[in-house]
Amino acid sequence: MLASGLAQRSKDIDPFYVMDILAQAKKLEKQGQDIIHMEVGEPDFETPQPIIEAGIAALKAGKTHYTPALGLPELREAIANWYQTQYQVTVSPNRIVVTPGASGALLLVMGALLERDKKVLLADPGYPCNRNFARFVEGKAQGIAVGANSNYQLTAEHINEHWDDDTQLALVASPSNPTGTVLSRQQLTDLSAAIKAKHGHFVVDEIYHGLSYDGIDTPTVLSIDQNAFVINSFSKFFGMTGWRLGWLVVPEQYEPVMDRLAQNLFLAAPTMSQYAALAAFNNNTLELLEQRRQVFEQRRDSLFPALDTLGLDLTTTPQGAFYIYANCSKLLNEQYPNSMALSRYFLQQAGVAITPGNDFGRYQAEQYIRFAYTTNQQRLVEAVERIHTLGL
Repeated sequence: MLASGLAQRSKDIDPFYVMDILAQAKKLEKQGQDIIHMEVGEPDFETPQPIIEAGIAALKAGKTHYTPALGLPELREAIANWYQTQYQVTVSPNRIVVTPGASGALLLVMGALLERDKKVLLADPGYPCNRNFARFVEGKAQGIAVGANSNYQLTAEHINEHWDDDTQLALVASPSNPTGTVLSRQQLTDLSAAIKAKHGHFVVDEIYHGLSYDGIDTPTVLSIDQNAFVINSFSKFFGMTGWRLGWLVVPEQYEPVMDRLAQNLFLAAPTMSQYAALAAFNNNTLELLEQRRQVFEQRRDSLFPALDTLGLDLTTTPQGAFYIYANCSKLLNEQYPNSMALSRYFLQQAGVAITPGNDFGRYQAEQYIRFAYTTNQQRLVEAVERIHTLGL
C-alpha cells in the first residue's frame, strides 16, 4: 500500500523490476537454493587493488573532508588527460564535473537542460533511470521504439521524425544497456547534425566505454561534437560500483550552472572515492582492466551461441557492455505468457536470475529478457544447462 500524501512524481516513477527478481533470489538463497545471478548489471570482479590501496591511503592521510562541488582538481585533470590519451581529444579540466555515480551526472543534466513538461527523446528499450530522472524534474521522456534494424539505437531519422516544439534534448547510450550495441562515428555524426538542426541538446551515456569487443571503434561523441554532454562512470570498466563515482563533461559555458546545482543537490562526490579513482588511470590498473575486458569478451562469445540453442531469438550480437538482450517469444505459453512470468519461472525452477524486458521500456518488453554475463564462465555454462533441463 502506498503511503499517503506522496508527491505525484514519486508515484509515477516505476520500480526496478530487476530488484524484485534480486529480492526473490536472495530469499531463495537464504532457503538454501543455489542461484546463478545474471540479473544485475554489476561486474563480478573486485575493485582493482591499486584503487583500493589509494582509497585506504587517502583515509589514513585524513582525506575525509569535502572537495569542491565540481570535484577534486587532480581528478578532473586526470579525467581530462584520459580523453587525450584514450581518444586523442582535448578536453579542459574545467569542463569535467565529478559526480556521485553516473546517476549524479544524469540528475545534473536533466536538472540543467530539461524544462517542466518539455521532452527528452530516448531509445525504447533503454536504461530505465533515464526516463525516471526526466519525470523527477517534471519533464517528459518520449521513448522511441527501436529494433534490430537500427541496432536498437536512435538514428538521425528518428530525431527528424519525432522532434517537435516541446522537445529539448535527445539522450543515447553507446555501448547501450540492455542491448550492448554501439553507435558508430558516422551514426554519432548524423545524430549530432540532426539535433543541432533542431537547436537541441545532445546527451550521450558512455558509461560502458572501455568494455567493447571485436576491436570495434567506440568513439567518444566529444571527438565529433564538443558541445555534447557526456555521462560516464567509474563503475563499469573501472570496477568501482560501490564507490559511487561518475563524471559529466559539459560545454565550458555550463560549468557555473553545474557548480551551482551540484552544491545544492549533493555538495560533492565522496572524497575517499575521488582520491581512490586517481589510481584508476595507472598503467598497472589499466593492464588489469584490459585483462578483465578480454574475460568479458570470452564470456560473450561462449554465452551467445549457447543461448541460441535454447530457442531464444538473438537478433543482434552485443558489441560492448556485458548484456545479451534476447527475444523469448518462442518460449512463452499460457502458463508463462510474458517475460516477467518467464523470468520468475527461470528463477524458481532453475535457480537462474535474469531481468525481464519490462525494466527497459514498453516496446515489445514482454517478449524480451536480458542476461548479464557478470559471473564466471563455469556458472554461465551451468545456467544454460539448467534452463535447458526445463524443456521449454
